[in-house]
Order: sequence, then structure tokens, then C-alpha cells
Amino acid sequence: MTDGDVRIVPANEASWEDLQDVFGTADAGRCQCQWFKVRGWLWQASTPQGRVAAFREQTRCGEPDAKDTSGLIAYLDDQPVGWLAVEPRTAYPKLRKQRVPWLGRDEDKDDDGVWAVTCLVVRKGYRGRGLTYPLARAAVDFARERGARSLEAYPMLAEAGKQITWGEAHVGVRQVFEEAGFTEVSHPTLRRVVMRIDFADHRQGSDQGEGPTPGRV
Repeated sequence: MTDGDVRIVPANEASWEDLQDVFGTADAGRCQCQWFKVRGWLWQASTPQGRVAAFREQTRCGEPDAKDTSGLIAYLDDQPVGWLAVEPRTAYPKLRKQRVPWLGRDEDKDDDGVWAVTCLVVRKGYRGRGLTYPLARAAVDFARERGARSLEAYPMLAEAGKQITWGEAHVGVRQVFEEAGFTEVSHPTLRRVVMRIDFADHRQGSDQGEGPTPGRV
């Protein structure tokens, strides 16, 4: 799929080397998108080699015929520049024990029909260009085409003039999901919200732009 100048593909249609170029060697490279996957405290409950192996199995990079891939990779001018994690909510064990997804809601934690976006990464050197906007839009189509009834995200509120580190913003920021058609369903903490899109209510072909310039990631 394409979104303006950005091309977005399921992870299995990209190479493992491209995905690792997006992650680099800082926080994302150490985590390998396992924060919501590993039961218990991430660094104590896993090894670097184990996280890499688990992530490679999840994404099925380089296996274009794979049916059980997870996640999306964005390209700009043929350079890999972004990653978004999206799977059934039940695929993320750590979500079950976190306060943010459940506070004030009566939800079935074992409902496979609800999918979740848990992580967005933009490659160093390409940040500030609004690349998370097309990734969020692509996640909507990706989940719906694979049978999801709903898609959730747990982003941060980006306050004007307040710096957000990339470690904090791995869950995305509110305006990115709002622009993709999500609506807020709860506000469990001062800086975090739960946003959701139910596909029966989602209309195709809406005239969506790149989103607001302030706070773009």
C-alpha cells in the first residue's frame, strides 16, 4: 500500500535487515518490540538473543507467503524508515496487567476480535516528518483485512511545548490515531488515553490529510 510518498508493507514482505535498520541500536534495538510480549520485567525475563529470535519469528521478515505475520514497515524513497506493531490484543500478555487499557472499562481481555497497536518506531534521521500518520492509517486496513472487529491504541498526550522522548512515545501520540479515525474511549492517566476504531462504524475514503504540524513524529 502507498500513502503519498510513503510505501507501507507487512513485515513479512520486507527484509530482516531493513527492519533492523529502522530499529538501530538504541532503545528500540535493545527491546526488539518485546516490551508487551515478555511476561514479567523485560530485561530480567529475557535475553537480547531471545528477544531478537522472538521478534524475527513474529514478523516473518523475508517470508512473503507467510500468513501469520505481525506489524508494518514503512519505506520512504526505498529506505526503511518506520515500524508499527499491530496484532490481536491477546498477543500482548503484558497488556493484561497494565492499568491503561482497562481502567473504567468492562472489557473481555480474551477477545481475539480486538486488535491493538502497541509500538511505533521511526528511524533516526527521519523523525519529525509525520511518518507515524500513514503508519496508523495503514494499521486500520491491516487489522480489518485480517478479521479484526476493532482496533485499539494507547497513546500519549503530546502537550504543546513539552518535549516527549522517543522512549516515552513508542505508544504513539493522540493526534496520530485521531487523524486515522480512532476516537477516545477512556482517559485512564494524566498523559495516556485509550483510543479505538470499530470497523462497522468506519467509513472508507474519508478525506484525511497529513495531520497537524505541531508535535509530528
